[in-house]
Amino acid sequence: MSVVGSGTIELGGKSVHRLGYGAMRITGPGIWGPPADHDEAVRVLRRSVELGVTFIDTADSYGPEVSENLIREALHDGTGYGDVVIATKGGFTRSGPGAWAAVGRPEYLRQCIQMSLRRLGVEQIDLWQLHRIDPRTPREEQFATLREFLDQGLAKQIGLSEVTVDDVKQAQAAGVPVASVQNRYNLGDRRAEDLLDYCEQQGIAFIPWAPVDAGALARPGGPLDAVAKGHPGTTTGQLALAWLLRRSPVMVPIPGTSSVAHLEENCASAEIQLTDEEYKALTS
Repeated sequence: MSVVGSGTIELGGKSVHRLGYGAMRITGPGIWGPPADHDEAVRVLRRSVELGVTFIDTADSYGPEVSENLIREALHDGTGYGDVVIATKGGFTRSGPGAWAAVGRPEYLRQCIQMSLRRLGVEQIDLWQLHRIDPRTPREEQFATLREFLDQGLAKQIGLSEVTVDDVKQAQAAGVPVASVQNRYNLGDRRAEDLLDYCEQQGIAFIPWAPVDAGALARPGGPLDAVAKGHPGTTTGQLALAWLLRRSPVMVPIPGTSSVAHLEENCASAEIQLTDEEYKALTS
């Protein structure tokens, strides 16, 4: 089993496999506090790399801080992360379980990236992403700060999360070479279709969050269930990931989990080959 079959894309200055791992679920309930099973969280991270995962996405707000600390504990080899690209995000504050508030003031974003550098044990973040554009802070100030991170060598690349095509264009016009976007997108929720198309045109990596949340499409007798009958032993979640990987060459799904067994199930999606008929049926 390996994610090698998912193909590759350039991110963080390296060629990474397109099926990555999202490290949000290795925290406590409400994405708050430590995981219920610390050792299993460490095993999940290490097993992901054994399975060929070379792109791991996290954020300073996951825990907060818990996810980044676990990644360093599990994967840092004393000098860095080898071939694995660690992407993180900043710009969200946390006041409790399930509570998120965007803060894009330049001084806060500077603190975010400096603390992520310290927690991850690196001198440069491979890919630093603005978790949300703060509507209370002038966006030109936020974009200028992102440009500053590149100019100062604090980040190798910059990404944005939950944005529109116009948001990306404004960031680009402000001198930010956007390397990735991270929006909700899956088989059942394709509201970001125009953004995905723009990313293809621009060569921007598209990182869908909630990638296996197919909703009613995964119900018994639904389209995913129907396709699964032609792939014995395959789950609807695996098929949803296989569809994403085929949907676009810039797609980088990051399914998350807190168990090794579920991780292995997700990673096996890279080996699933949908026929043209199956792909068309799911797409429609």
